[in-house]
Amino acid sequence: MSVKTMHRISEIFKFLVLLIFGVILMAPFIWMVSVGFDRTANITMPFPPRLIPEEPSSFNYGIVFENGRLIQSYINSTIVTVSSVVLSVSSSLLAGYAFSKGKFKGKKILFFIVLCTLMIPMEPRLIPLYTLFNSVGLLNTFWPLILPSIISGMLIFLCKQFFDQLPDTLREAAQIDGAGEFKIFFRVYLPLAGPIAATMIILSFIWSWNDFMWPLVVLNNIDLHTVPLYLASFSQENGSSLGGLTMALATVSILPIIILYLFLQRYIIQSIALSGVKGE
Repeated sequence: MSVKTMHRISEIFKFLVLLIFGVILMAPFIWMVSVGFDRTANITMPFPPRLIPEEPSSFNYGIVFENGRLIQSYINSTIVTVSSVVLSVSSSLLAGYAFSKGKFKGKKILFFIVLCTLMIPMEPRLIPLYTLFNSVGLLNTFWPLILPSIISGMLIFLCKQFFDQLPDTLREAAQIDGAGEFKIFFRVYLPLAGPIAATMIILSFIWSWNDFMWPLVVLNNIDLHTVPLYLASFSQENGSSLGGLTMALATVSILPIIILYLFLQRYIIQSIALSGVKGE
């Protein structure tokens, strides 16, 4: 057997293994969408689980899109998520550039502190954050969901690593032309940061859109509930009796993430590819 044939068999085997694991990972999602199209699931969940309903119907999705509380929760989540994404990505790009290309005292210590924040989970910070926002009267508003996202250790780290790959000669050439730091960042480095910006947008969007614990703590007003809070309350009240509606609602709740990823996947893949390229 020739080397070329063995290589081809090896590639086919790898593809089949990845395909099998991909199907296994996608099966729960496909089942969730399928149950949403199964009107009889509101009476009893189909068992054994089937990926294609016997009588497909858009009844559940029609009710979901007519739900006023879902629309309000979508609006709330959109306000919080868009604000969080804009603030976190903007601040992380600036901080990442400063830690990568800037020269100032204490840079290594500050960056070490930023990395240390990655080791602190959300649970220990709940009480201090709650006390802080309660003392300034911002509970039951969107501010507690937006302001903490300004500083993200993970996004700053990713951004610094990306800017480290870009050559310093670009900055030096701009300085020779008389450009200041802000002009260098916005005119030279920011246009090159599209791939990492797309990656940070999708990560920040997922974190903010799917956040459940912190909104549950600070939002007592039902009119301010985000999509995860509404989904949890709906499934708790009706999950066992209205399985089809619950699955349809769960499917609709993740649509923005899927759509955003489809639009940005090209840039995300480009960012991953560039992560192994080192500047001179």
